[in-house]
Amino acid sequence: MSLVLTNSMSGRKETFKPIDAANVRMYVCGPTVYDHAHIGNARPPVVFDLLYRLLGHLYGAAHVTYARNITDIDDKIIARAQESGRDIADITDHYTRIYREDMAQLNILPPDIEPLATDHIEPMIAMIKALIEKQVAYAAEGHVLFHVPAMPDYGKLSHRPRDEMVAGARVEVAPYKKDPADFILWKPSSPNQPGWDSPWGRGRPGWHLECSAMIKAHLGTEIDLHGGGQDLIFPHHENEMAQSECAHDHPFVRTWVHNGYVLANGEKMSKSLGNFHTVHDLLADFPGEAIRLTLMSAHYRQPLDFTKDGIAENRRRLDRWYRLIGGVEAAKSLPQTVITALEDDLNSPKAIAALEALAKPETADQLLAGAQFMGLLLEAPDVWFKAERSGGLDQQAVEALIVERRAARQARDFARADAVRDQLDAAGIRLLDRPDGTTDWERIGHD
Repeated sequence: MSLVLTNSMSGRKETFKPIDAANVRMYVCGPTVYDHAHIGNARPPVVFDLLYRLLGHLYGAAHVTYARNITDIDDKIIARAQESGRDIADITDHYTRIYREDMAQLNILPPDIEPLATDHIEPMIAMIKALIEKQVAYAAEGHVLFHVPAMPDYGKLSHRPRDEMVAGARVEVAPYKKDPADFILWKPSSPNQPGWDSPWGRGRPGWHLECSAMIKAHLGTEIDLHGGGQDLIFPHHENEMAQSECAHDHPFVRTWVHNGYVLANGEKMSKSLGNFHTVHDLLADFPGEAIRLTLMSAHYRQPLDFTKDGIAENRRRLDRWYRLIGGVEAAKSLPQTVITALEDDLNSPKAIAALEALAKPETADQLLAGAQFMGLLLEAPDVWFKAERSGGLDQQAVEALIVERRAARQARDFARADAVRDQLDAAGIRLLDRPDGTTDWERIGHD
């Protein structure tokens, strides 16, 4: 079977055909680094990590280039710096490091290219100049704006009528705009804001322009895949496409792929609503693989209703799988049932069901191969079951209590031995007793 993906442009499943099978190029919008990523922010990295792995399997890892940017200049970052009194670089460096660490704990492979917006100011200025020369952009009062009516098919990605697009973008009503839908490519910076010299005065780029310039710089003017969350379709991706296609006079992206929202009790999870959990906090209580499995448990295009109970359930599933693979080597070939499921529009729930069908002793080697391909079962079982997930007892403390319990039992102080066992049980520690005494232990999930 060939890879089939739902293209947001057409709204239909389409057979994926790269521009050049020896050079498959994918770009995904990355984080704006001013705070910890919430669990909704983690869904696109997991979805597109899975797609990246699949593309590498189908075309060869050396023939796939995956770029995911870091937005390190943005009004939210500037506001955070002003509120906190911290330097902008200090904020962006801090949260970029935490983001990378958190994503690594979800077994997300690092992208091949991770460009910073602030490293691409000159390419952004060059693209603005090209748009002005083509008379699809104009300068006004220190701003440069893209003139939406100059692109007749603007809106072809989001499929929205013009009035709805203007309302949905919450556009700024400004006297310097020729049309209410026109969007900013460059804006002036005040003395206390970061800025760069340009032909239109000291200022900084608009958000949409950043991605277009970074894509051109690293992947070219037409790419195979562009991904991100559903909330980016409009206005971000619509505007990216408008400015890139007008600058280069040809199509920008072959296939647009967007994942659905993460919900909390039926509402979109967002920082503005305050109904979110950060990945950083969740990793204190749950293993990254359980969070990853939870984010893959719904089809990427569908909403995912997130609960901690769901993570706990997936941790128990992983516990069961880890018990099966002790002493097992992964099969040399990947299970075709897993690959076939993923080739069908990245159907991760079907792929997980295929893994579940392999979760038995006689096919544990295939379970391991398929799970590792999906970024799961990457730890040794003894490490998995002993890893500390929270601020509870560390390994040294656990083993000291086991020694104390053994001594109490030998002294026939069974009340103390039982008390130690209860203490360990409350901390999520299961003792693996044998007739000759306690020889091993493991952590269990907290329900």
